Amino acid sequence: MAARTLIWLLVIFGVLTATLAGGVLWGGASWTPKLGLDLEGGTQVILAPKLESGAEVTTEQLDQAVAIIRQRVDASGVSEAEISTQGANNIVVAIPGTPDKETLNRIQSSAKLEFRPVLLADVASTTATSSPGATPTPDPNLSTTPTASPTNASDLAWVTPALQSEFDNFDCSTAGTSPEPAPADQPLVTCDSNGVKYALGPVEIEGADIADASSGVATTQNGSSTGQWVVDLSFNDKGTKEFADVTTRLFGLTGVQNQFAIVLDGKVITAPTTGGAFTDGRAQISGSFTQESAKTLADQLKFGALPIGFTVQSSDTISATLGSTQLMSGLIAGIIGLLLVVVYSLIQYRALGLVTVASLIIAGAMTYLVIALMSWRIDFRLSLAGVAGLIVAIGFTADSFIVYFERIRDELRDGRTLGGAVEAGWKRAKRTIYAAKAVNLLSAIVLYVLAVGNVKGFALTLGVTTIIDVIVVIMFTHPILRLLAATRFFQSGRPITGLDPTALGAIYRGRAEFRKPVDVSAPKRTGSNREAVRRQTIAERKAAQLTMERPGDTSDDRKDD
Repeated sequence: MAARTLIWLLVIFGVLTATLAGGVLWGGASWTPKLGLDLEGGTQVILAPKLESGAEVTTEQLDQAVAIIRQRVDASGVSEAEISTQGANNIVVAIPGTPDKETLNRIQSSAKLEFRPVLLADVASTTATSSPGATPTPDPNLSTTPTASPTNASDLAWVTPALQSEFDNFDCSTAGTSPEPAPADQPLVTCDSNGVKYALGPVEIEGADIADASSGVATTQNGSSTGQWVVDLSFNDKGTKEFADVTTRLFGLTGVQNQFAIVLDGKVITAPTTGGAFTDGRAQISGSFTQESAKTLADQLKFGALPIGFTVQSSDTISATLGSTQLMSGLIAGIIGLLLVVVYSLIQYRALGLVTVASLIIAGAMTYLVIALMSWRIDFRLSLAGVAGLIVAIGFTADSFIVYFERIRDELRDGRTLGGAVEAGWKRAKRTIYAAKAVNLLSAIVLYVLAVGNVKGFALTLGVTTIIDVIVVIMFTHPILRLLAATRFFQSGRPITGLDPTALGAIYRGRAEFRKPVDVSAPKRTGSNREAVRRQTIAERKAAQLTMERPGDTSDDRKDD
């Protein structure tokens, strides 16, 4: 059983190592964990608000934007980014390493989502028919008032001569570039990424009515994958009712009026036809998504739109705020702490302390592999706070071994053999270990949920090492002790084993009684005799009972009989 458990531990190590090796060869992973902003440096992006002439951004808008950007960045993993305001207008985002295009889109896009019905649609040319770089202004003499009051957002009465002129002359290269969003109660002329031009009715459902958003691969009705990345939406109660009403109306229309455009930041993502009424409050956005772009959009919609739009004012490389010297100091502190634990274990437990050393090595190797995998898969970056979490975990890990070893010694003092002491000690120790690790893990989870920035890294490393500690104790420390308990060296009870019966005051079970230890007090001797009686076998109890019934019966008397 112990050997089988160790084999399973080797399998886990093999899977972790093979996964990381595959990532290094084909997935852009690295054998070393990524470092945080304070240790490696990175890129500083300054975002400036897009405002109409004369408009000003408020402090409340900046604070709200900082909170939303932080949620978006953290959703991609613990990347140790720092987000703050600069002066009264700008936002500074410091990101470890060099951000890619998707990361910048995740940060700066306002992600204002709207659902608008399609009034007109046409394949447009990306070349403006008037002055390039600006949307043509409709003739001011054209009427902007509908000839009849529109009954709903799909009513073609919205298409006034002015709107028709704007639609005919619209330049798709300017779609979504306006610093201010179009009024929700007015039509909108815009394009999608394929150059299709749309005239859309007023907003019928807003992004604020989205309860949740997630990315994934679309599937057919029989469950097979289409290979197309999509964004799945679920609406709140208000959005569910509105979506059901709108799709019911659109389903009865024909032509382009049957389409429902999904508009993000003033630009159409997709405009699917309505194949029926959707009353379950769920929708799906499809388009030319990649895995990263689908996740970016889902995160943007999930955490809400920025109160104002932003543009990248500058992007500069910054150096590490702490650097390799502080990292080396942290590593030296960890090594010193590890050596102290090893020295204490060898002094206190002699050869048994070697199990502690081996367990710490196993735990350290597994932690390193997990941290490297997290750096690859969730963009985790190891900051100095994360290093501190790993150092603290050394003491927590050693606690588990100490609890287990002391339980074994207690069982030996009670008179058990080494094999029995290992099993009985484990049954008693594991309850204490589980309770202590549950408290540590709960603390790490609470800290991770409530904290921001580098503290999240500390909480994550603390939680990961706590879980690994439990795995190592169950799958390595206990099986190894079971195997060692069967060896002649540890069964000998020599002082070097750390299980010396004389030093522990152990009382070994004999036939129907315990052997009295040397220099043991009377109360302890009485307690040991009671324990001996309690642990007697049935045969021993019968023999003792016969002896009490025939107190005068001796070997000579039996010979005379």
